[in-house]
Amino acid sequence: MQRHPTYIIAEMACSHDGSENHARTIIDCAGKSGANAIQFQIWKKEALVTPDHPDLAILKALELGYDQWRSLAAYVRANYPDMDIIACIYEQESLNFCSEIGVDAFKLHAADITNLELLQAVGRSKMRIDLSVGACSIDEILQASDMLRTHGCPSIWLMYGLQNFPTPPEDIDLVYMQNLQNITGLPVGYQDHSPPENISSYAMAAAAIGLGVSIVEKHITHDRSLKGADHQAALNPDEFQAFTAMVRDLDKALAGGTLRPLTEAETKYRSYSRKSLVTARPIKKGSTLKAADLNILRAPKYGIDPGMYQSVIGKQAARDMDANHVLFEGDIE
Repeated sequence: MQRHPTYIIAEMACSHDGSENHARTIIDCAGKSGANAIQFQIWKKEALVTPDHPDLAILKALELGYDQWRSLAAYVRANYPDMDIIACIYEQESLNFCSEIGVDAFKLHAADITNLELLQAVGRSKMRIDLSVGACSIDEILQASDMLRTHGCPSIWLMYGLQNFPTPPEDIDLVYMQNLQNITGLPVGYQDHSPPENISSYAMAAAAIGLGVSIVEKHITHDRSLKGADHQAALNPDEFQAFTAMVRDLDKALAGGTLRPLTEAETKYRSYSRKSLVTARPIKKGSTLKAADLNILRAPKYGIDPGMYQSVIGKQAARDMDANHVLFEGDIE
C-alpha cells in the first residue's frame, strides 16, 4: 500500500518566551528544516485562566498580541510559502482572529474536548481540525469528533500524546494509536513530548512512524539552555533539523513494500556479496567437471550461482582454467 510522506508539525507552543524575534528564529528553523507546518498557540490570557490562577503571571509574560501574530503569519507566508500555519486556539475571539489572517488548519487542545461551544464554532469554520486527544476517554473522543462533523468540519486529525514536562517512554502507548484509528476511522498523529536530551526524543517518533503514523508533531525552541517556556520537550534548531532529516530518511525506507524487480542498490549489493562457483584446482579444456573441481566462494565478479552446482557437475570445460577461476556460462559446455 502506498504510504504518504510524513507530515511534520513544528510546534512552537510558548517557546518564543513572549518575543516576536524569538518566534521568527523558530519559524526560520522550521522552514529551513523542511517542516510541513508551523504551529502557533494563539490565546488571550483572560480567556484562558481565572484571575487567581497561579500561571497568570507567566502567561502575561508569554502572551503575544494579535498584531504580532499577524506579522508572524505574514513572515511565514513571505518566506516559507509551502509551510502551513496551524493555529491552536482556546476561545472564540482567537478563532475569529485566526480565521481573519487565514491559517491552514486549527488545533484544539485536549482541555477543550468537552467544550461544546468551541467545538461547534471550530466545526463551522469548515477547516481541518487537529484534535488533541491525550488523556481523553474514547467516549469523549467520539463525541467531540461527531460534534465537529455535525457542524461542518470536513477533516479531522486525532493527535495523540501528552505533555508531562517532559513525558518519559513508560507514559507513552504507541500501539494505542492503531486501536484509536481502527475505532474512529480517522487519521491519528503522534505529538511527541519526550526528554530532548534522550534518544527517546527521536526513537518514539521513529517507532510511531514504523507503526504507520504519518503525522508527527515535535516541539521546537530557539535555545533550550535558557530554560524558557515549553523547553522541557523542545529541540534546538540543529536538533530539529536532525529530527526532520531522520523522518525523511524513514519516509524513503518505508516508500516501497510491493513486489518488484531488484533495485539498482540491491543489484550492486548482490554482485558484491553473493558467492559464485569457482574452480578448486586447475582444469583442462574438455575435462568433465566433478564435485572436487568446484568451490563456492565470494569473488571480485559474480559468476555462476551456487544454485547451479548440481547442473554444472558433469559438464565439460570449454577452456583451460586456473585454480580459483570464477565460472561463467561460457566456461562450460
